[in-house]
Amino acid sequence: MKKSQQIRTVDITAEPIQLYKILKFEGLASNGGEAKAAVAEGLVRVNGQTETRKRKQIVSGDIIEFANETMKIRLAQ
Repeated sequence: MKKSQQIRTVDITAEPIQLYKILKFEGLASNGGEAKAAVAEGLVRVNGQTETRKRKQIVSGDIIEFANETMKIRLAQ
């Protein structure tokens, strides 16, 4: 992650949530298939590590990096 990059907070209503769904719901992929392909190709990082599991379970506090976006996941209260 670049120091100048903004971190966007993404609120989820329930955890865990599958990684590809966050990419789809946040508009970083046009559909679920595109989101799954991006993950499978190793284009997504979770907590600083390349993640290739499409259904990786994401919880509050996780950091996702993809397509020049950095998102911190937060469980909505």
